[in-house]
Amino acid sequence: MNKQPLIILTGPTAVGKTSASIGLAKAIGGEIISADSMQVYRHMDIGSAKITKAEMDGVPHHLIDVLDFGDAFNVVTFQQLAKSAMAEIYANGHIPIVVGGTGFYIQALLYDIVFSEEEDASAYREELEQLAKERGGEYLYEQLLQVDPEGAEAIHPNNTKRVIRALEYYRNTGHKISDHNAASRQKESPYHFCYFVLDMERDKLYERIDKRVDIMVEHGLVSEVEGLRDMGATRDMVSMQGLGYKEVLDYFDGEITLDEAIYRIKRDSRHFAKRQLTWFRRERDVTWIHKEDFDMDEERILQFMLQTLRTERIVHE
Repeated sequence: MNKQPLIILTGPTAVGKTSASIGLAKAIGGEIISADSMQVYRHMDIGSAKITKAEMDGVPHHLIDVLDFGDAFNVVTFQQLAKSAMAEIYANGHIPIVVGGTGFYIQALLYDIVFSEEEDASAYREELEQLAKERGGEYLYEQLLQVDPEGAEAIHPNNTKRVIRALEYYRNTGHKISDHNAASRQKESPYHFCYFVLDMERDKLYERIDKRVDIMVEHGLVSEVEGLRDMGATRDMVSMQGLGYKEVLDYFDGEITLDEAIYRIKRDSRHFAKRQLTWFRRERDVTWIHKEDFDMDEERILQFMLQTLRTERIVHE
């Protein structure tokens, strides 16, 4: 067994990944790598539900607060940063635990997928970006639905960056990005891994999502977005495409009321959770943890994960 160990702990938004990951990391001496596309940004704490220093409870965390809001963050950047963090964690004699809900990032890291950047794609990319400005992201999403409905299903209509990438991939290769993703799932991982997906009853999860959004608003989400805007953040930045941020920007621009913004954040967060679960169901070699099966007991869930890791010889007695 020459492969290095790797643990994935994921699941839909608001399912309870943070607390479960801390318990697991403390039990095995692990270090956590965030696979979250928003927590990587500084000053974006409330809207990203970023883990606090107190919640970390002494567990080392990587890929949190490492970029400014004006920096682009994509799957290739994530791979580079995550691999660097993994090398550091292995050098410490610890096991990396990748925690977060961005399934595409997790898949890219787990199977070491290579993304080639075609040099001649820039003109077409600019054309698509211009179309998005003129006709809106929904227009591009409709284009993607026509050529690759399965690929479109895995992407939020507001995630214009990923919609453009999928259209680019189709234009450059003649193949659907959903086929590329399916092929990627057939690759053998270079790691000796265990992939946990936390899940819970849908209505209960949606209640938690709605409550989390209410708490974000109570804790100052609107002020956070206002502060970012005052520092120079604009809606065309990758960071400002995140759920919670773009809706509040719409409110500031007078396009919608604050109540409508909150409603949209809740609705789109529920839709996002549904798409996350669809993605994870397509992954192979996954250990599902349905929290109701453990009476929502964190300690029982932890013991189950530890026993699974021992069985898989990722950790030892």
